[in-house]
Amino acid sequence: MNLPYQFFIALRYFKSKKKHSGISINTVISIAGVALGVMTLITVLSVMTGFHEDLQAKILGVNSHIVVMSYEGRMRDHDTIRGEINKVDGVIGSAPFIYGQVMLRSGSRVQGIIVRGVDPLIGRETTDILHNLKMGSVDDLKGDPEIPGIIIGRELMRNLGLFVGDEIEMISPIGEMGPLGMIPKMKKFKVTGYFEAGMYEYDANLAFVNLRDAQRFLKYDDSVTGIEVKIVDLYNAGVMAEKIDHLLAPPYYTRDWMQMNRNLFSALKLEKIVMFIILTLIILVASFNIISNLIMIVIEKGREIAIMKTMGATNRGIMTIFMVHGLIIGITGTVIGVIGGYGLCQLLKTYKFINLPADVYYLSYLPVKMSLFDYTVVPAAAILITFIATLYPSWQAAKLDPVEPLRYE
Repeated sequence: MNLPYQFFIALRYFKSKKKHSGISINTVISIAGVALGVMTLITVLSVMTGFHEDLQAKILGVNSHIVVMSYEGRMRDHDTIRGEINKVDGVIGSAPFIYGQVMLRSGSRVQGIIVRGVDPLIGRETTDILHNLKMGSVDDLKGDPEIPGIIIGRELMRNLGLFVGDEIEMISPIGEMGPLGMIPKMKKFKVTGYFEAGMYEYDANLAFVNLRDAQRFLKYDDSVTGIEVKIVDLYNAGVMAEKIDHLLAPPYYTRDWMQMNRNLFSALKLEKIVMFIILTLIILVASFNIISNLIMIVIEKGREIAIMKTMGATNRGIMTIFMVHGLIIGITGTVIGVIGGYGLCQLLKTYKFINLPADVYYLSYLPVKMSLFDYTVVPAAAILITFIATLYPSWQAAKLDPVEPLRYE
């Protein structure tokens, strides 16, 4: 297969003016600029995609896909409602729960937390964290009626100086009225296990107790706060929530995990788009190097362009030479950038050598998720930008008058 002459001439222009010096330094700088921009963009987008998926996995590890609650605040006929929900196609399981704000006291240490009452028999159907306790079992929540069990987060254990087997005092602000006013209700619990969700907010502020113990302590009688629902397709949660909503009707309503965390995930999506736009500027800066490099070549090779035109080369052929030259720079830089970005992402994923404060960023390391979409869009955008950068210098070369460079020859 015979390649057009423009390709060979474009490759020839990569050589430096100096003998035995190889590729010109301007070309190397142009390639490096594109490679650096592509590598940076791919790495940052992979980290942000990883952060999004890691955060999503941790949130869904502790919370269910859909929550059914009542406008009245409490749900009494929860067993009947669960029966209706479980009949819906696509529902894996459901379980009642109780949410309450309490304080835990261990010696002189006190901390306010969210306590969640769960049914040990069916709670594992909807909450993954109860399957992956670091120590203990959900069955341990049944425990002694006098001193019932409690499962707390690892960070909460550290903050209160607790170990598995220690006793702790739970204090509820909703107590009984005494002669001196409201008297807080207090009860002792025994730490029977702990979990580690990997998200500081949950590990430091969440505890699980038996549903019956929560009902007695928080004065819920036989009612519950709501029902957690787990479905087959978590990305179909919105449709499933609407289906359950129509089935139950008021005073009951549903909220899916996307609605409950909409602000967080919307912010992450917007941040990823903004970072893509900002980091694309690096590639744009590199494209100016390509423009200046091509303009210098046009000026330097003016005599050769004139000779080619006198030999029959068309304006389109001359323009193609410099467009091919610029595209080779862009494609070479893009390939190097993709390889460099992939290698850096693998290093971050394997060795996790960048540590983060978990109480600020919800996780202790940079998560990385390499997406085929990112590895397609970024190289395509880089090549498109470098192609556009070749148009002006190529057009300048094509309209060069062959008489001027050869006038004094």
